[in-house]
Formats: sequence, structure tokens, C-alpha cells
Amino acid sequence: MIVLKVPFSRGGAGKSQGCGLAPDKIVECSEEFLLKESGISPVIDVDAVPVDQGSIEETNKSIFEKVKKYSFAEPVCLLGGDHSITYAGFKAFASKHPGAGLLVLDAHPGCGTDTDAASHECFVRKLIADKLVERDKVIIVGIRNWSGDEKQYLDVYRIKHFTMKQLQLTGFNNFLDGLTETVSSWPSIYLSIDIDVADPSCAPAASHIEPGGLSSRQLINLVQRIRLLKGLRMADIVEVDPKNDLNDITSKLAAKLLVELA
Repeated sequence: MIVLKVPFSRGGAGKSQGCGLAPDKIVECSEEFLLKESGISPVIDVDAVPVDQGSIEETNKSIFEKVKKYSFAEPVCLLGGDHSITYAGFKAFASKHPGAGLLVLDAHPGCGTDTDAASHECFVRKLIADKLVERDKVIIVGIRNWSGDEKQYLDVYRIKHFTMKQLQLTGFNNFLDGLTETVSSWPSIYLSIDIDVADPSCAPAASHIEPGGLSSRQLINLVQRIRLLKGLRMADIVEVDPKNDLNDITSKLAAKLLVELA
């Protein structure tokens, strides 16, 4: 797997300041995992994207140009940084994979009122508005904090989403079976993981603390299942704030997910 460090933290509207430290910390923690749970040794080739902390637009341009250079013969993973980096990452990926789908694991929908720049609060909505992804090829999993405007947007445009309450009522294993079946029909898959999809007990250093999320085991199982799909060619892991971590719990969870994706 090609891992691109993107230490950008200004797309979080001032709420993700510590995320710039995450890429180095996650890579460091990943070295503690000698094998994947399948018994296979992870192969990770680390590079970096130059960022401009004063400009989302310039950083997005750098991400786009860097990602577009790759053939995706092996998966590519962006290590953020805040969730705004997904916009440029998916844009570059979709330019080489028309019809690609976007699977987002996040406590929030990322569908706030869109602006000229794709912040972490509106990147999904802006990708759809800019016609970079089809509405029926977006799935958001793990929602448990959203605005009335975001809920209305998702409902009106029939964008598939699953709240944590829905996951509980459906049963996680049943949900996972259905999710896998759906995304396996996409020609290619981009997986975006906001660490706040996990419960704060498992990820205390998420940029946004939202009670009632996935357990670390559930999140790992989900990632392992999606990794088995041949269509998965790109991913990102975002919104880890090492400054607020407790014994590196959050960074190690992110590193574990990175290793399982490799």
C-alpha cells in the first residue's frame, strides 16, 4: 500500500488543529504491528503531500496532483489531517475511476451547507454538488450528530446513510453483510474513515468527541471486510489529534486500521 501523509489541519474550521501531527504518529505506531490479523505481513510505502496550512485550495491542488500520479495497481491511503482532504483525494481517484463510490465512516454526515472550499463539514455535499460522485454511490455509516439541514439534505436527495441507532436495531453483522453486498457492486471504492466513527472510549483523541460509536472491534471488522473487496483501491484515515490522546490509544487504533488496509 502507498501511504501519503497529509498533515493538513486548517480545513476543520479551527476544530481540528492537532490533526497535523497525526500522520507521523500513525506511521510510527503502525510499526508496532508486525503482521495483519490474517497473518500476512503489511507492505507500506510512505510518502508525503506538501500542504499549505493557510489555504485549503492550494492543499487540495497538491493532493489532487500527487494522487493522480498513481496507477492504483496497489491501494493508496491518505493519512490526515482533517476530513477536508477527502474532497481532493476522491476527485483525483474518480478522475481515473469513473463511477467510483464513496463509503464514509463518520459520526457526522459531512453535508453541511457547501462553500467554495470543501471543509470537513461539507466535503460530501460538495463532492455531490460538483458531480464528482453520483448520489447513489455514497454511503455514510455511523452518524449520531447532525443538523436539521443535513438530515433534510440526505432525505431529499435519498443519500444512503446509517445512524448508530439503525446499526443497533439492525444488528451489526446483518448490517455488515448488507453493506458489503452493496459496495461490492460499485466499479471501484474509496473508503474514508473519520476516527470519530469509533466510540470515544476507543478513540479519545478524535477531533470531535461523539458518544455512542462503534467499538474498535466492530470498526476493525468492518475495515477487514471492505478490504477483501477487489474494488477497494483508495482510502483515507482522518481527524486523529495526538495532542489529546491517552497512551496513544487513538493513534494506535488508526495505525491498526492502516495495517489491516495494507
